[in-house]
This record gives sequence, structure tokens and C-alpha cells, in this order.
Amino acid sequence: MREPGEVRRQRILAVVESRGAVKVTDLASELEVSVVTARRDVEELARAGRLRRGHGVARPVTDALEPSTPPPAPPDRPGGPVALVVPERHTYLYEAMDGARAVLAEAGIRIALHIAPQAPGAERPIVERALADGARGLLIAPRWRTAASEAADADWLSRIRVPTVLMERRPRPGGPLHAVDSVCSDHWFGMWLAVEHLTGLGHRRIVLAARDDSPTARALRAAFAGIVADRPGVEDSVVVLSAKDAGADSGETAPESLAALMRERGATAAVLHGDVDALMLVQQLADSGVRVPEDCSVVAYDDVVAALGSTPLTAVSPPKSEVGRVAAALLLERLDGTRASAPGRPRRVELLPELKVRGSTRTVPIV
Repeated sequence: MREPGEVRRQRILAVVESRGAVKVTDLASELEVSVVTARRDVEELARAGRLRRGHGVARPVTDALEPSTPPPAPPDRPGGPVALVVPERHTYLYEAMDGARAVLAEAGIRIALHIAPQAPGAERPIVERALADGARGLLIAPRWRTAASEAADADWLSRIRVPTVLMERRPRPGGPLHAVDSVCSDHWFGMWLAVEHLTGLGHRRIVLAARDDSPTARALRAAFAGIVADRPGVEDSVVVLSAKDAGADSGETAPESLAALMRERGATAAVLHGDVDALMLVQQLADSGVRVPEDCSVVAYDDVVAALGSTPLTAVSPPKSEVGRVAAALLLERLDGTRASAPGRPRRVELLPELKVRGSTRTVPIV
């Protein structure tokens, strides 16, 4: 599935802001696009004033400041960097990464960014190498495509001897990571917002088309099932895969046609996770003669590029950047030892998503 241009450009910004000057050829290789496409994206971002370009290199805007007027910033603290580990091709978590970067930069702490490939177990050697290179702390969002991969990583992560904060990952109660700090979105509340919005518009038959290859996806599926079960007004609901490659090792298969499934069940609304899959599915609905929102209301979950569709999608927007900022602030407390009470007690922080109503939802049509 080809990435929308805005998603790709957001990834370019995240890489440039975290690493500094980056060759356009390196960006093309990392994003798996042609050099021409990468150069065009860089030129567009430069015209918008979001980065600088020159001689085959993309640079952060902050590099444009004259040496005579340096930006006010605290000096680097002594000690090694903070290792920040996020999965590749994961724009959602790149926003959290950017929030963390801003907090740590203000504190004078350098970030060593590590992008974990999609291979199972990829994070462990990356973290071990970062620690061997002197990292003083760790911010990490493991991919965890399956519950088994989560369990396999929990043991070694729990034994790390530097302050560690999980981002957008919730430790299992009683598991090895139970005593590790974490900051994440309250995805149960996010799904409640979606269902509450749709039922408030009169929808009684709702489909959730969701991935099943991340802790967030699994949390959303469980939340939807529980929420609609407690709603006597919901007459019918079903959970299906949102894409053929979205099921990890679950064995579940995606429906050939979401439009056909919705017609079969008489559904008038759908919640779609995540944004790219949502935009693709809305296009499939349109190709099948199902109009959004006239025939079907749609709520996307993630809100990274949901607003960019031909019909801007109503979306649940988790506090992505704030997750990174709060995680970095919590890590700073650990590094400084300044927590006022119970410095050794782990902290779990959950931040509430919000619903952004756009043009893809409306009152259920009267038949």
C-alpha cells in the first residue's frame, strides 16, 4: 500500500528534525521511494518553510539561525544521550517522538534516535547497542505485532538498568514490565468517543474495521466489543480486519468488500483504524456506490492524515505529541531523581484522546 504524500512528508520532517542534515538520497532509501519523489517532497516542505534544502541535503529550519544570534538553549548535560527507539514506517509514533525530542532538547539532553525494522525481536539488539554506547535512559515504543512478541520482549526490557519509559504501550498487570514507567493514550475512552458520537447520531448497526497487529489495535478491538455490548441501542456490530496485511499471525482474513459486508448487515456506520486504511476503505466504499456520509458515516482512529481525504474524516485523535512530551518529562524526573514522593514507585500515565468532527458523519438516514 503506497503511503499518502502527506504521511511521507511527515516522516521526512521527523527524520530531519531528529538527526539534523540528511541527504535526500538517504531519505529516498529509507522511505523506499525514488530520489525524484524524495526531492519533490523536500522542495515542497522547503517552500512551506518547514525545512531547508540545498546541495542534495535537507536541514531543519533551526539551522537557518545566524551564528551571531544563537537560539537560547541550555548547555548539554554531562553524560550520554537518551536512546529513543520507535518502529520504522510508523507516522503515529513519529509524532510522539517529536514531542519527546522537544522536551529533551530544552533540558540540554541529546537524543540518539533508533528506528527498529519490522523484523520480530528487532528492538533488543538496538537497545543493547545503545546502552553499550553509553545511553543514560531509554524511551521506547516496541512494535509488538503479536501478544507473543510482547511477552518475548517483556523479560529483557524489565532488566534494563537505566531509567526506561514505555510510550503508547501499557504493561500487563503482574507481568515483568509491571514496574516500568509508561505513558499512553486511553484508547478505551477514544473508542467510547467514537461509539458515543455515532449512536448519538442514531446509528444502531456499526462495523469496526481495525488492524490486529499492534497493542493499540488489540486494545481498540477489545474496547469496541465491550462498549457496544453495554449499549442496548446497538442492534448489530461486528469487528473485521481493515486490510489484508493487518492481521499479524491471528489467522483472521479481511473481507473482500467492506461495502458488501455493510450492506449484508444493514450497517450505517463504521469505525476504521488507522487513517491510511480508513482513507483506502472510504475509497472502496465510493467505488461500490456507498457515499460517505450520505449512505454511511465513518469515524477514523488515529487522526494523522484523516483530515486530508476528499471527504475529511471525523476522527478520534489520541494525544500523540503529548504522549512523547509527558514520557520525556517522566524520564527526566528519573534521571534527576527529583520526584518528590516515592521516587522508586512506577508511574502509569494515561492521556485522553479527543474527537474531531469533520465531514464524514451525519444523522442516520431515514429509510
